[in-house]
Amino acid sequence: MKRYVVTLVIGLVVLPLLVFAQESAVPETVEPELTTPEQFYTAEVLDVYKKDVEVGPEVMQNIEVAKLKILNGPEKGKEVEAESITSAETSNFPKIEKGETVVLGKIIQPDGEFYYVADKYRLPPLIYILVGFFLFAVAFGRLKGFTSMLGLAFSILVLSNFIIPNLLAGQNTLLIILTGSFVIALVSIYLAHGISRRTTIALISTFITLGLAAGLATLLVMAGKLFGLGTEEAFYLQALQGTQINLKGLLLGGIIIGTLGVLDDVTTSQVAAVAEIKRADPSLSRRELYTRGLKVGHEHIAALINTLALAYAGASLPLFLLFSLNKTQPLWVIINSEFVAEEIVRTLVGSIALILAVPIATSLAAYFLKETSANETIHVH
Repeated sequence: MKRYVVTLVIGLVVLPLLVFAQESAVPETVEPELTTPEQFYTAEVLDVYKKDVEVGPEVMQNIEVAKLKILNGPEKGKEVEAESITSAETSNFPKIEKGETVVLGKIIQPDGEFYYVADKYRLPPLIYILVGFFLFAVAFGRLKGFTSMLGLAFSILVLSNFIIPNLLAGQNTLLIILTGSFVIALVSIYLAHGISRRTTIALISTFITLGLAAGLATLLVMAGKLFGLGTEEAFYLQALQGTQINLKGLLLGGIIIGTLGVLDDVTTSQVAAVAEIKRADPSLSRRELYTRGLKVGHEHIAALINTLALAYAGASLPLFLLFSLNKTQPLWVIINSEFVAEEIVRTLVGSIALILAVPIATSLAAYFLKETSANETIHVH
């Protein structure tokens, strides 16, 4: 019976992945047209005033113009005028103010140079926040807080130096995402929790659950007829790149990486719970360890599913509001749209993965920790 169950699970995971891998083939790269790149500087706002600008034949418009002093680059010290991106009187965007620092864009056109205020300059406060977060994590998490930050840095490194470049190069989307996810899990989990039997069990549980989640995501993406076109960013991505990136594969990859982000918490918590139950009563059998650990996991599932759904809803709140204000389409048409369908599939795959992770991690922990010391841990220094 166990052999048939294992065969069924492998079939449900492997077959959809193989089918999707064939669909992930990307056309040959098309060389993009060479254009003059925009240049960006930081600039101090010296003054802000209104100015009549010709926007058409004999058509004048009173817009907001800023006088700025460039603070960096080859044009440092130069004073220029630039139109503000917040010219409209009814704009909800914050107005630029005299004395503040902004991002200044420069476009070289056939008829001359054109400057514009691109955005607020936010890097200094962001750096302060990042440093504060690091100090806060280390102060309260001590060594584990520090190693967790190292794991986070490694995850960002894998995303920026492995996953994204290979996706842009037209490599197989599914293979790249899964490889990167497994590497992230392997390094970040050991860094965060130390090298121990507990961590290894949690890591194996994460790998198994992530594989099941990838197969389920593939099935739902294909069954839902999703093509990764649910956001404006997808269209911009295709327009900006010289290669046809597989947007369906990108959607699947986002689901897998998002699922990986919550699996670490579930698997390590469950393994730790089983280890503590065993320490409290070493006489418990594997079945009893599994049953008691699963009771803890049920509470964990309820909390995390709600957390995951709210996280996705919060990230997409502006678009949900936009859809709710749409009075020209009935509700079923809005729900049927690819954007909403993508969010539903994303939430369902993550939630199902959380549910699966609990019995998988609990059963492995109950089996392998029964005859070993729950205190066996080798920390990474």
